[in-house]
Amino acid sequence: MTDDLFQEEEGATSLTHEEKLGLLPSYITQRGELNEVEQINITEGERWAFSRPRDVLEVDFLRELHKRMFGEVRRWAGEYSKERDRRIGSDNYMIPIDLRALMEEVRYWLDHDSYPPDEIALRFHHRLTQIHPFPNGNGRFSRMAADLLITRLGGERFSWGRVNLVDASATRRAYIDTLQAADNYTLEPLLAFARS
Repeated sequence: MTDDLFQEEEGATSLTHEEKLGLLPSYITQRGELNEVEQINITEGERWAFSRPRDVLEVDFLRELHKRMFGEVRRWAGEYSKERDRRIGSDNYMIPIDLRALMEEVRYWLDHDSYPPDEIALRFHHRLTQIHPFPNGNGRFSRMAADLLITRLGGERFSWGRVNLVDASATRRAYIDTLQAADNYTLEPLLAFARS
């Protein structure tokens, strides 16, 4: 792991200059410090999200979840990506439409028992990572959204390889590999990784 504050980690979305300027704590000068304050904020967001039943299949809730996870660190937390040429995820103008379509699709899967609960939650997670609605934090946000959905369905939270994926490069690489397999319609590696 690098200690250069703005050196993106493998698999992380590159930030624009404007997005980099959206860093709120002015004392942060190294990547390790950024990771630490983000993790504190994510833990606070997690506490909020799991404090009472919430409808994870509501677009407004998802935006609030991202804001609660990153709002003490990033000025743009909870705001959809404005960058047109990100080369990952939905085009910026399609993000709200794609998210609403995903919510309807997941509701259909639930209403019709289309898949087992773990598979529904992980298909939801995978599609959120594909839409990539926010400038950064999409993987962490999508994993928490999947955890919220699986617990709503009566299941246990996922283990996601049992490590912090920001600090464990081999596990992070394995996670990214499972997402790429899911991009190619092979969900089994993601199902196995999420429960490993």
